[in-house]
Amino acid sequence: MNHNNAPMNLGNGHLDTLLPYLFRPVKKQAYQRERIETPDNDFLDLDWVKGGHRKLLIISHGLESSSKAQYVQGMADLFKQHEFDVLAWNYRGCSGAVNRTMKYYHSGASEDLATVVEHVQSLQAYDSVFLMGFSLGGNLTLKYAGEQSGAIAESIKGVCVFSTPCYLKTASHQLAKGFNKIYTQNFVRSLKQKVYDKRALLEANGFDLADIDKLNSLPTFDDVFTAPMHGFKDADDYYQQCSATFFMPDIRVPTLIVNAANDPFLSKECYPYQLVDDNPCLQMEVPKHGGHVGFYQPLKGNVMWSEARALAFVQSLL
Repeated sequence: MNHNNAPMNLGNGHLDTLLPYLFRPVKKQAYQRERIETPDNDFLDLDWVKGGHRKLLIISHGLESSSKAQYVQGMADLFKQHEFDVLAWNYRGCSGAVNRTMKYYHSGASEDLATVVEHVQSLQAYDSVFLMGFSLGGNLTLKYAGEQSGAIAESIKGVCVFSTPCYLKTASHQLAKGFNKIYTQNFVRSLKQKVYDKRALLEANGFDLADIDKLNSLPTFDDVFTAPMHGFKDADDYYQQCSATFFMPDIRVPTLIVNAANDPFLSKECYPYQLVDDNPCLQMEVPKHGGHVGFYQPLKGNVMWSEARALAFVQSLL
């Protein structure tokens, strides 16, 4: 596979985003589920593709997604074919089970990725581990790598992220514009449902859900709910403390960031050219087309451009 081929132009950023999502068939993975405990008495559901290999890919999904997403299963399938085990973990509340604590997940919940990595380390089964993230999962993965910096587990050999809103404030406002409002309505509806699922627990702990019905954008939802629920003053404080751009200077493992130029979800601040230039561990690719987690390319075997690119990058580090 030649990863230098560009992702196909399907018309515009929205079509590049939607057409692979709507029409790409994905072979469902025979995941083996494992539930692990978190330090705060919650749980995370991990979905494994195991083949007894010594190389592992850990995938972090996007907002209101899960290990079932076609882009997660497509990536898992390609890496499985190339003698990798794969671990697609589900954020709190994203595995089909309501989590125990008041906390949910958010763009900066890297402590949960740390719990996953520590669990993997405890197995002592893998010589080479690679971290991958899509969208929100890309931000979370870059934040984790920056926080760990030079102390990152020795087995972690590289990081690869796609369609990453590395500057959360402007990216969240970008999603409130134009056609993006359609995506936002779906995200917010889904996020509100997660709140309703834990209504009794939240209200018992003094959380006022009276205004939850009125929230119709990510910045307002984050301001009223995500931020105070997870210990931030407000949405701006949450965005400031969790944006990957503030952690990228400290990343010390080879890291590839791929953001399509026509990604409708990303603001201009999500293309941090200067930060990449300043850190030799970082490289960024900005293909002209690809949309948001689209990257369609009609390759043999139903492989997306992003999957071929990720595999080539990871194999270059082995």
